[in-house]
Amino acid sequence: MKNLLTASAALALSAGLAFAAGHGQTVRLGTEGAYPPYNFINDAGEVDGFERELGDELCARAELTCEWVTNDWDSIIPNLVSGNYDAIIAGMSITDERDEVIDFTQNYTQPDPSAYLALAGTSPDLEGGVIAAQASTIQAAHVTGTGATLLEFATPDETIAAVRNGEADAVLADKAFLQPLAEENADLEFTGEDVLIGGGIGMGIRESDTELKEKFSAAIQSMKDDGSLNALIEKWLPGSATF
Repeated sequence: MKNLLTASAALALSAGLAFAAGHGQTVRLGTEGAYPPYNFINDAGEVDGFERELGDELCARAELTCEWVTNDWDSIIPNLVSGNYDAIIAGMSITDERDEVIDFTQNYTQPDPSAYLALAGTSPDLEGGVIAAQASTIQAAHVTGTGATLLEFATPDETIAAVRNGEADAVLADKAFLQPLAEENADLEFTGEDVLIGGGIGMGIRESDTELKEKFSAAIQSMKDDGSLNALIEKWLPGSATF
């Protein structure tokens, strides 16, 4: 284990040095592209959503040239550490556990409610039933502490399918993701109470890339100061808390 951690640290340091040496080069932003309205792939095959608009504006304010890279959620942190991209902007909540592996900018959303979605007309046992959640999320960690049986999936769409096909009694996810599904599908409805988890969403940065972290944090703060971040939250995440 010690050797593995040492190798990982060396890899992260190497990736960070590569960024520093290539100052002025393109900064790669890693996202999932499968979690609307935060991030998704539009009909033109491009990354879209709240975080696409936010990320482009942050790059402009930080005077950085940025390109977008998509990556599966379950390997998004390891591939940041290994240097496949330079920052994560993917609806990732700031948690102590993640902060042990990577650094975070200041948050660009307030802690947002998570909610349970189930088949309409059912009353699932949220503390003793089977609850679906996307793997490696704060919602999955929350379910493990409730006494319910956690059923993890690689993608958010699979969690919804599990509810529909009877594998799971309900799904726990960000309410902003579930809200359109509840509004557009008569067979799905919210159940139980909302829960607040995590410390808001921030950009994930390698621990060695302090300059990049400071640039993005300063850009986030400038958007908070002039109200433009609140305008984006109201546009893409209606009902979410603003700054």
